[in-house]
Amino acid sequence: MSVVGNNRVGIPIVLLHDAEGSVITVETKSGELFRGLLFEAEDMMNLYLKKAVILGPSKGEKRNVDQVYIRGSEIVFIALPEMLRHAPMFERITHWRKYGGAPPEGVGQAVGQAAAILRKATERRRGGFAAGGRGGFGRGAGGRGPVPGHYGGR
Repeated sequence: MSVVGNNRVGIPIVLLHDAEGSVITVETKSGELFRGLLFEAEDMMNLYLKKAVILGPSKGEKRNVDQVYIRGSEIVFIALPEMLRHAPMFERITHWRKYGGAPPEGVGQAVGQAAAILRKATERRRGGFAAGGRGGFGRGAGGRGPVPGHYGGR
């Protein structure tokens, strides 16, 4: 399980997303160095750089390009800006370690109508609403009318 939730991406990818809009340096398997503005980072670590400078594996090779797309599987190393040392993600990690994996209050909760329906269903299963845990208006076994044997029985 990652620090940011059950089915979500891990620390390196979140940090990469936080670096969007910053100048980064990327080294690839072929030995090329790319330095440019990180416009977009995908969860598979594919990067889209703008206004990049490409330094080839041999000395003296230098190209300027407006944009470049780097496949994540080709990346060996990424140098990120120093300012990311104080990224908000690291506060979540501190909280994660302090409280044994429980996300901070309000973080990670789904929002919207679908989420409200799921929360209500969960509360019903736990017996959080009406007696019997089935909702309704106190009519006994799930809204099917009086229960035999109750109130004098039938």
